[in-house]
Amino acid sequence: MSAPKPSGGREALAGFVSARLGKAPARPAPARPAAKPTALVPAQEFESLPGYKELKLQRSAAELIGLGNPFFRMHDAKAGATTRIDGETLINFSSYDYLGLNGHPEVSAAAQEAIVAYGTSASASRIVAGERPGHVALERALAAHYETEACIVMVSGHATNVATIAALMEAGDVIYHDALIHNSVVTGAQLSGAQRRSFAHNDLGALESLLHATRHEHRRALIVIEGLYSMDGDAPDLAGFVALKERYGCWLMVDDAHGLGVLGREGHGLHEQCGVDPRSVDIWMGTLSKTLSACGGYVAGCAALVEYLKCTAGGFVYSVGMSPPLAAAATAALAVMRREPERVERLRRNGHLFVAEARARGLDTGFSLGLAVVPVIIGDSLRAVTLSDRLFKRGINVQPIIHPAVPERSSRLRFFMTSEHTAEQIRTTVAALAEEVEELNRGGSLVERLMARRS
Repeated sequence: MSAPKPSGGREALAGFVSARLGKAPARPAPARPAAKPTALVPAQEFESLPGYKELKLQRSAAELIGLGNPFFRMHDAKAGATTRIDGETLINFSSYDYLGLNGHPEVSAAAQEAIVAYGTSASASRIVAGERPGHVALERALAAHYETEACIVMVSGHATNVATIAALMEAGDVIYHDALIHNSVVTGAQLSGAQRRSFAHNDLGALESLLHATRHEHRRALIVIEGLYSMDGDAPDLAGFVALKERYGCWLMVDDAHGLGVLGREGHGLHEQCGVDPRSVDIWMGTLSKTLSACGGYVAGCAALVEYLKCTAGGFVYSVGMSPPLAAAATAALAVMRREPERVERLRRNGHLFVAEARARGLDTGFSLGLAVVPVIIGDSLRAVTLSDRLFKRGINVQPIIHPAVPERSSRLRFFMTSEHTAEQIRTTVAALAEEVEELNRGGSLVERLMARRS
């Protein structure tokens, strides 16, 4: 008689985990007959990718008419109101340094002290390598800022949205999001397996129609909006979204990445801008690379939410912990932001001045509130890239936003304001932009004029 097989080890562990998850233990799949060998097919070259071919075509067209590539330029200075490229100092509107805290003495000193104490890396995920004091300090500071019970920080803002949404939602659930929501939200929604429904930008009526028609079909529902929209510079009616989420039994998630440090009299974010209790929002998400001058993302909410994410969100569980100097820098930047609200006021004045000057010259700034983000709608992509190139040659750095990032007809130059820009820099920039727009509008088609100038 053969001895019975031991019941411990992997089998016992699998049974325990399965019981906790409410699932039957997985059984090994039946053996399949070996597949017959087939003829080897060589892998295609990456150059054969359709997107790569389109990219090369666009670059060739730009070179033909004498346009430089506005992307991936090498900067020889810290991100801020000015920058240095190829030895030249330029006015810079392509930086998220909204409150001028990048390189602030307190922020830099905090990062340097953390490097001395803990080095430059957390070494592994926080589950594996453990906590560092800076992680806990930052999470507590952000939780206190949003008046929530807890907070979790991750190494990437994009990954924070992807990992959070994918961990919370699944098949049978539904995610309602603004039509202009960030790519990271869309990616997280797709990964979750939940049904995804978008509603017209900032349109409460459109969302309510969707909720009325479909909410009953799903178990859990999540509504996702942004604080300050990074393409248009406008903000939603938070009170209206809170009312809808309560009426229809949904969670509400606010991506406040561009709102922190910008919205509200003291820059506390969308809740301050709208006069809404931050505790009425279920999930506050944000990033550390903008106002807080570091890198990474965070989610603030109730203790159960944060505990769940720390055990299930792939972007946290399977990713290295935040670098200690970055955590320290972000904590210091948040403290300076809260202590010096005059920075927020300077930013607001600069944004309002830019919009007023632009509109006075007939430039289309869309729905921008005149805060940190001011788009100037140009029209087609070629015009936007051309204007960016011309401004660069006049000592002004601003990036074009072109199709497919935005619809072709709404290609634009996107100006990021900081508290450190001067009124003279703003007036000089708007005047130069208006002059270049007027020149492009004068006579013949744009392509014909560019070709003529090239020859």
